[in-house]
Amino acid sequence: MSASSAIPPALAEVVRSGFVEGRHRGSLVLLDSDGAVELALGDVTSPVFPRSSNKPMQAAGILRAGLDLAGERLALAAASHSGEPFHRDLVHKMLDEHGLDEELLQCPPDLPLDEAERETYLASGAARSRVTMNCSGKHTAMLAACVLREWPLETYLAAGHPLQRLIHTVVEDASGERVAAVGTDGCGAPLMAISLTGLARAYRSFVLAAPGTAERRVADAMRTHPEYVAGTRRPDTWLMREIPGTLSKMGAEAVQAVALPDGRALAFKVEDGGGRALGPVLGRALGLMGVDAPVVERVGRAPLTGGGREVGEIRAAF
Repeated sequence: MSASSAIPPALAEVVRSGFVEGRHRGSLVLLDSDGAVELALGDVTSPVFPRSSNKPMQAAGILRAGLDLAGERLALAAASHSGEPFHRDLVHKMLDEHGLDEELLQCPPDLPLDEAERETYLASGAARSRVTMNCSGKHTAMLAACVLREWPLETYLAAGHPLQRLIHTVVEDASGERVAAVGTDGCGAPLMAISLTGLARAYRSFVLAAPGTAERRVADAMRTHPEYVAGTRRPDTWLMREIPGTLSKMGAEAVQAVALPDGRALAFKVEDGGGRALGPVLGRALGLMGVDAPVVERVGRAPLTGGGREVGEIRAAF
């Protein structure tokens, strides 16, 4: 039986009242500081869609196109933001700075990604918008790069568009792999498939890149302004804020990639897309890498409730 057809190992198990009622299976890879595979669980060499874990590479492609972004603006270009007011405000500012209109954004209208922010937003009477969609910073930066290069705006999400071809090259350069497939992400942007090992190596390459390169500029902006990459109540923000030098980005369908400043890196995907397993798997993986910080326990904790009280947990199974 090939690795790709084998049943993936359990990465997390759901424990309620002392009874294991379910498991989340998937694949995970850990790289040591020299880039060698230290641990591989499941299939870490077949292609997957990294979803929003590809965003640092997309942001680096935007920089390679010549757009001069820095600070919070560059972090937002690599974001799956929570839709908090400071996210929405900066997207509007970036649109204005580049002479763009919100209607040019081709990401779908959406509500804030963060649950608490969503409730506040709806209570205010606001409706779904393209700016509120978690990928709006990336789309704004893509459009701004197209304005700069005089590339077509109407087709900026087409796989054959010059910007998307440039991003395709960045993904291959960073991962050390050929892109195995191109799909369409939830925001409408092209999505490049690579292996989990390639994804971990891409993150490693970003934190180890020479200062001033597009890759290092993206990594530095994300690590300096993590609340713009995610939000005030998000694990990526907590990790990058509390473990100096860490680069972290989740993706839909339960994908996660992290690189530490010394080049150690990880990437995993939960097979069923169960996002509730992300934290426990991530916490355990960081522990195996020797990361000892209070935030690791915070990220890894996933309690289950019954009748309004805690009766169990989702916990790592490796």
